[in-house]
Amino acid sequence: MTENQIITHTIVPESERMATVDRLFGIHYVVTLEPTVFRMAEHLSSQYNGGYWQFHALGNGGFYMAPRLDTIFDVSCDNGFAGKLSADELGMAACLYAFSNLSFDGGKFAEACADHYHLLREYLFQHAEVKAILAAID
Repeated sequence: MTENQIITHTIVPESERMATVDRLFGIHYVVTLEPTVFRMAEHLSSQYNGGYWQFHALGNGGFYMAPRLDTIFDVSCDNGFAGKLSADELGMAACLYAFSNLSFDGGKFAEACADHYHLLREYLFQHAEVKAILAAID
């Protein structure tokens, strides 16, 4: 991908949600990835208490999920970051943390998580709130 190329973003339709995560992560989505992302969101913000999450497909092959809420969350991270993130931004941060942590387990699922970490991070650099999200994850 060239430096100035825009990475497209689409919400995965309801009818394609399970096929999408099955193709990308297999059974590991339900067993490992989804609960890890939810735990990360809870850890990042005490305000997060569940909800419906939308799936986002990226034009570079990446994926993330985020709560479908209009909430601005107070976020506090172990790295010292304290600030506010929208539900979409919280989802990106939670996914980046989850992808990173799960990438160290070894095997094909870990490789998929490492790939998705880098694909989502690449998309992140065109996001309006890139600085806040990077501060939350770095």
